[in-house]
This record gives sequence, C-alpha cells and structure tokens, in this order.
Amino acid sequence: MAEPKYHRVANVLRREIREGTLAPGDRVQAETDLAERFNVSLPTIRQAMSVLRTEGLIESRQGIGTFVKDQRRRQRRSRDRYGRARKDQKLLTADLRHEITFAGRSVAPDGIAELMTLPAGAEVVIRRRTLFDKRTGRPEEIGASYLPLSFAADTFLERPMVVPKALFLCVEDLSGKRYSHARDQWIVRPASPQESETLDIPANSPVLNVIHVACAEDGQVLEVSESTWPADRIMLVDEYEIDQEANEPEAPSEI
Repeated sequence: MAEPKYHRVANVLRREIREGTLAPGDRVQAETDLAERFNVSLPTIRQAMSVLRTEGLIESRQGIGTFVKDQRRRQRRSRDRYGRARKDQKLLTADLRHEITFAGRSVAPDGIAELMTLPAGAEVVIRRRTLFDKRTGRPEEIGASYLPLSFAADTFLERPMVVPKALFLCVEDLSGKRYSHARDQWIVRPASPQESETLDIPANSPVLNVIHVACAEDGQVLEVSESTWPADRIMLVDEYEIDQEANEPEAPSEI
C-alpha cells in the first residue's frame, strides 16, 4: 500500500526536527511554501501539520506562525527503528551523544537471565550507556544491553567504546544471525536513587522503562536491552494495520 502523501510530508519534517535541522523555537515554513516544496495540496500539508501538532512537535501561535516546540517529547517508534538503522547504518539514537559507562562480563540480573533462558548466576556481556542531548548536554536516557557470551565474548563489545553502527547490526555480524522478532515490556515507575542522579531529575520522579527482548528466527535470544527515560520527555507512537477479520490473538490486550 502506498504511503499517504501527508505521512511522507510529516516524516520528512519529523526527521528534520529530530536531527536538529529544525531546532526548538524555529519557525516552520508557511503552508503555501511547504505545499510548493513537497508538490502537494494545501489540505495535505494541513493533515501533515496536524499529525506533528498532535505528537507535540510543533505549536501554532495565533497571527505569528508555526514553531518547533521548545519542550517536545522524544518519540519512540519501535516498529520503524530496525528498518531505518539497516538503511542508514547509524546508531538507533544517532541524534544523541552516547557514553558507554561499562562494557564487559558480569552476572546477568535474575530477571534478565530468565528472559535469556539462562541459569541464575550465568555471565553475559553487559554494555551500560547514558545518552545526552548534543545541544544542551542534558542526560536523556540510561540503559543497558545484555548479550550472550557465545558470540559477544572476547570481542570489541567488551570494550567501553561506542560501536560504529547500531548494536543489533554488530550482533548480527558477530552471531551470523538476523534479528527476527522482538517483544517490548513497558512500565511507568518511580526513578531509583541512581536513576534520579544520573538523569538529573527530582527523587522519585516517574520514569518510563522498557525491557526489549530480540530473538533470531531460530528462537535464540540475541539481545535483551533495558532503557529508561524521564516519563515527561518520551512519547510512544505505534502505527499498525487494523484487523479486518475476527481472530484470536495469542495474548489478548486487557486495556
């Protein structure tokens, strides 16, 4: 199915905002100029702007124009992340500055070991990171990736360096397997004392935490990653096709 024109326009403008081409406070081109730029109609431009406005990326000021919001929420579009990284061969969050705070072997936390189908006390390669806004230096995300020793041991993944491309691409190169399916578990909870300190937020502020389990086609867990953001700075966006026929999902939604 062809992508709607207004999606194409919104995607380009969203990317320009994310990459800083359109910075917070910048004025967005007038609708007529955008229509000429993208060679589409004014209603198409208005649909695209409505999408960005709903996502909290832009705001309209009466009689002045439309501007990139100063305090926008970062977006995570889980379904799009892998395909985009395969195309551009960049980090999944290339717009942030990455700092690797630990890389090496350590015992997997019990919950992580269970997700990786490893016995309690098993060692894995762990890579811990803190991500910063390049413009302001503000910490935006903390996280860790847990990788099996079978392919990650004695490799550059045990060194505290930023990898040259998305970590999953490095894992695919080392393991000889491709990421096939993934499962995300989201929860909002109070920040731990260490998270509050690292993210520079008040004690017990709400944070959004995701555990991401990525598997190969044969079922092997290639990576379990954990990411945490201040809850007021992140937005989850999930676009999908609507089932047209009755079905019985494996795990029905409860909300």
